Amino acid sequence: MKVLVIGAGNMGSGFVKQLTAAGHQVTVTAREQEKAQAVAQQFGAKAAPAAGAAKDVDAIVVATPYGESANALLGVGDLAGKVVIDISNPLTPDYMGLTLGHTTSAAEEIAKAVPGAEVVKGFNTVFAQVLGAGSDLGGQKVTVFLASDSERAKQTARVLADSMGFVVVDAGALKNARYLEPLGGLNVYFGYGAGQGTSIAPTWVHQN
Repeated sequence: MKVLVIGAGNMGSGFVKQLTAAGHQVTVTAREQEKAQAVAQQFGAKAAPAAGAAKDVDAIVVATPYGESANALLGVGDLAGKVVIDISNPLTPDYMGLTLGHTTSAAEEIAKAVPGAEVVKGFNTVFAQVLGAGSDLGGQKVTVFLASDSERAKQTARVLADSMGFVVVDAGALKNARYLEPLGGLNVYFGYGAGQGTSIAPTWVHQN
């Protein structure tokens, strides 16, 4: 699959690493192209300037802070019919709270900003350190929750998550990002506020 990763920070680098290792054709772009080039070179991907980077890709992972996501997406070209995977959490500056909730979510706001795209929420409960290390954590596969109004977008994200070794849980419609983003916030609290570190991830247990 051809995947564009927007962002060369910890999450962006983790996606580039794991997606290329899974055999996907990955392009990375970032506000600082030197960082994009360094990440691409490290993991065998391709770096590209933002303008027109969305052309001919099957999926776009926007790995920027929530406040930068819409502009980052609008800068990569025509998004009509493109699958966009939003991994963000709308965190406060101290990371201990959310700036959105109840009546909307980061994912829904991003979808409003790029109305031609098919947005799917996912990976927002996975720390960058966990993503970079792989899908196995303490002998258990890490869970990725996916929410979208587009079955095609959800299936595309599922294929990518499966190829990287994650366990996928269907979290329903895009509005359910209103549940997933607080879960991401809780994960951040446990990791940093409660001092548990970043080798943690939430999952969903059920009896077969």
